[in-house]
Formats: sequence, structure tokens, C-alpha cells
Amino acid sequence: MGRSFGSWFCSLAITGMLHAQTEGRKPPYPITKMIEARHGAVVSAHPLASRTGLAILKAGGNAVDAAIAMQLALAVVYPAAGNIGGGGFMVAHLAQGKNIAIDFREEAPGKASRDMYLDAEGNPQSELSLNGHLAAGVPGTVAGLFAELNYAKLPFTKLIQPAIDLAENGFILSGAEARSLNDAKDAFMKYNRVRPVFVREGGWKAGDTLVQKDLARTLRRIRDGGKKAFYGGLTARLIVAEMQRGNGIITADDLLRYKARERKPAVFGYKAYRILTMPLPGSGSVVLQQMMKMAERLPMHAYGFESIRSVHYMAEMERLAYADRARYLGDPDFFHVPLRALTEDAYLTQRLSLIDPARAGNSQDVQAGQVTEKSEETTHLDAYDAEGNAVSVTTTLNGGYGSKVVVAGAGFLLNNEMDDFSSKPGTPNMFGAIGAEANAIYPGKRMLSSMTPTIVLEKDKPFLIVGTPGGTTITTSVFQTLLDILEFGLDPKEAVDKPKFHHQWQPDSLYVEREFPEALRGPLRDMGYKLAERSAIGRTELIEIANGLIKAVGDHRGEDAAEGY
Repeated sequence: MGRSFGSWFCSLAITGMLHAQTEGRKPPYPITKMIEARHGAVVSAHPLASRTGLAILKAGGNAVDAAIAMQLALAVVYPAAGNIGGGGFMVAHLAQGKNIAIDFREEAPGKASRDMYLDAEGNPQSELSLNGHLAAGVPGTVAGLFAELNYAKLPFTKLIQPAIDLAENGFILSGAEARSLNDAKDAFMKYNRVRPVFVREGGWKAGDTLVQKDLARTLRRIRDGGKKAFYGGLTARLIVAEMQRGNGIITADDLLRYKARERKPAVFGYKAYRILTMPLPGSGSVVLQQMMKMAERLPMHAYGFESIRSVHYMAEMERLAYADRARYLGDPDFFHVPLRALTEDAYLTQRLSLIDPARAGNSQDVQAGQVTEKSEETTHLDAYDAEGNAVSVTTTLNGGYGSKVVVAGAGFLLNNEMDDFSSKPGTPNMFGAIGAEANAIYPGKRMLSSMTPTIVLEKDKPFLIVGTPGGTTITTSVFQTLLDILEFGLDPKEAVDKPKFHHQWQPDSLYVEREFPEALRGPLRDMGYKLAERSAIGRTELIEIANGLIKAVGDHRGEDAAEGY
């Protein structure tokens, strides 16, 4: 049977891109930070992944097709976070009006236990939950891709082929990518019995080609055998063998039992808009909703962008919401979460009343509210197509390069997502987030996540598609980006690029990026805030659809790229 025009176009586009790299010996591709388009657009953390998504759209695929292909490409070209050994969330609004949420978050293995990371004295051993084989949860990404495929148009063989080509033929590293791999070299050597492809004698440099033959073989098995070729067969045997080499606990039964879950999206109103985001175990469904609904009660537009008043109120909303997150949120399949009570109007009005207009709160005094029921490495991508389908996907390995463990013979990294559980309730994880019994470890349970893929509808049509990596800073970055556009009138590029700030209750610090205005710092300190300067907060990806024009923006904080036509 001959190839279709769509198949031919996609193959030609990706093959040409790879050939240009191989011949040029340096990244020949420009990184487009913002595009305006009329038909469709994509944005992701790597320009090759974004170009893959654009080629899929032009080949007749819809936004879901583009999202699947970009996820697979990121698993090759962005190994610090893109993955098939991790998990994530997808939120989508389809052109016919259906809203979708797919949960492919990792799970605790069957041999996991509540106190598995505690020593004999009951103290957390964070090294065990952060690095090495014991840190890995059961991967969900591949199951998620096939769950997403139910809403795609093109065959999976076409969507995965660009990733196979990128792994088989290699891609040229930028200077930042080379430095990142070199920085992780010692960890790769420490936690792997078999030397992984990410380690190069003499170190990596800009212009080097990273070829991943084992990963290409794994991807071909998935192409030919589907989901069962990852959760069973040779790939599963390689995962189990890797676990046995490093005293990990993921078993063949754990892999066979794993299923992606389609959930009901979290939907709430904000003025004239409807906001869709990921439900639990995505904490943004509660935290973002609480912050947005509190902001709705105040004249934020009148306060203005980056005014003392707007920053103060937003920081305090973040403090209050994260206090509730620490106490109440976890996997609803295992722990009862008082969701309705945490988001009802009377409760949020009461929480908002705790904010002193003139003084910073104190996290020792500010605790989770009393509710009564009436009944940093992650990556994000967005896609929008000519039919009106909107897709927002966040995936993760948790920390950069996850557990640092590469499955020998299979070529992919495993996550360190077990650290997102509360290894000891009340003890912070790698992001400083504190959890309670709701997020304690239990076999088969999904760890709480900050991933907040989000879509804003205006008159039931997509207006904004947004998300970001960044651990606990994810939800506050989405919150600020939404207010920047909906309240403060910033254009999409300004909303993405302007300095971010973050408060998460504990530790009691207001984190600000280096570019955060000096004029605001003194007054905020005078109000009682403990300011802590830090490096980049997140890498926000945004698509805006308005007046027949699509604007896609890739964050300046990384090598993120937007494409469209």
C-alpha cells in the first residue's frame, strides 16, 4: 500500500530536519519564541519537538496527534524531563465541546510501604526517595499516550516515527544541553551498573550528536507492539532486570497492572471565563481554583500588574492555598478529600478575610482551614488545531533526569516520583512541599502532583492554553500568568516572560526571580515578607486564540520554541 500525502509530508519534514543537523554539526534550527498563526500552533520545551508537532498538524493530524508526537520527541531530545519512564496529565477541549482529562501519573509499586524511606529512628532518608532504583514509581507515560490516541486521527506508527528517527540518527546538542548532561555525569555513574549513553568520555560539548540506539529499539517495539510492548515483553523484562540490579521494587505484575485513567476535568468559573484543569491527584484543581476564586473577589485590575498591593494579595492567596494543600490533598482513590468544602464560596471568603491588607502573613500562624462538608524536572506542551481542538499536557520525571537510573538495554530514564509522596507526614520533599496522611505512601496509590495543565474557555471556545514545569511553583506560575492576561491586560509574551514570584506556605519565604523589580523588594520586606531570590521559576508555554489569530509563546527561560502555520 502506498503512503498517504500526510505520511509523506511528515516523514519528509522530520527527515530533512535530521539531515540538516547531521550535515551541519551544530544546531541549525532557530528557536522561535513567539509566532502568530491562522490554522494551528504548538509550543514545547525543545525546538525539535515543536517542529515535530507542526509537521504532524500539517500532515493532517489534530492537536491530540501533535501532542502525542511531541511527547515522544521530547522523550528523545529532552532527556532531563521528556520521558517514557515517567508520567503526566493531559487536559483537552475538543472542537465538538467535550472536555477530557487523562491521568497517567506514576503509581507506588506493590511492594511499597508507608515507612519505606524511614531509618530505624523514624527519620526520612531522602537520598532513597530522590535517587536510585527505589525512587522510581511505576511509569505511566506510555499508557497515557495510548489513552490519548483515542482522540487522535493519525495512526500511532506515524506519530512515533519522528522520535524513532531522532533516537536512531541522533540530534545535535546545544551548549546548554551539553552542560546539563555533563553536570549529571557523576550521578549517572553512581546509580547505574551499566554505563548509560548519556555519559561521554571527556564530556559533551555543543555540536556533539547524541545517538540513542537502545531507546530507538524500545520505541520501535512500542510502534510495532503497542502499549503491551512496554508493560510486557522484552521492555518489561529489561525494567525488572534493572530493578533487580539496583534493589528496586517495581515488578512485572506492577507493570501489567498499570492503567491510565480518564477522569472528569476540574471546571470552574472565573468572571466570564470557564477554566479547565487537571483533577486530583493534580493539586492544581484545588490550589488554582482557590487562588483564582479569591482573586475574583478583589479589584485586581485596579491594583495593577506588579503593584505592591497585587503582589501582596497574590502571595497571601498562595500561602493560604498551599496550607490547605499540605493538609488535605492526596490521591482521591485512596484518601477522602473534602473537595467541595475546600472550594465553596463561603470557605474562600473566610480564607480571604485572613489577609491583612498592610502586613505579610506568618506561616506559623496561618494553617489549613477547618472545613465542614455538606455531602523542577517537568515539561509542558500545548497544541491547537484548525478544527478548534485544544490540548495541554504536562509530563514529568520529577527531578532533572529523574532517579538518574537508565534502564540498561532499553535506553530510557526512570522517574524519582516516589519523592512526591509524604515519606513522613509533615516532612518536606525535594521541592519543600509538606504533605500529610492524605499523601502517605500506599501500594498502587498515585502521588500528589503540582502539574496544572490548563485551558481557559471564553464563550465555550478555547481562549488560552497554558502550563509549565517547576515543581510546587507550577500552580502559582499558571495563576500569575492567567491574572496577567485576564486582569492586568498583558499580551501573551509579556505574561510568559515577566518575572514570577512564588509562595508555598512552608518554608515561609516569598521567592522571586532575579529580574523581579527592585522597587518592590524594599516595600515587601517592610510588610514583613522574607524575600529569597532564586533562579528561573518555571518555563511557561502559552497559546492564545483571539479574533481569528493564534499566538503561541515559548518561555525565554529555556530553549522552548513555538511553531505554527
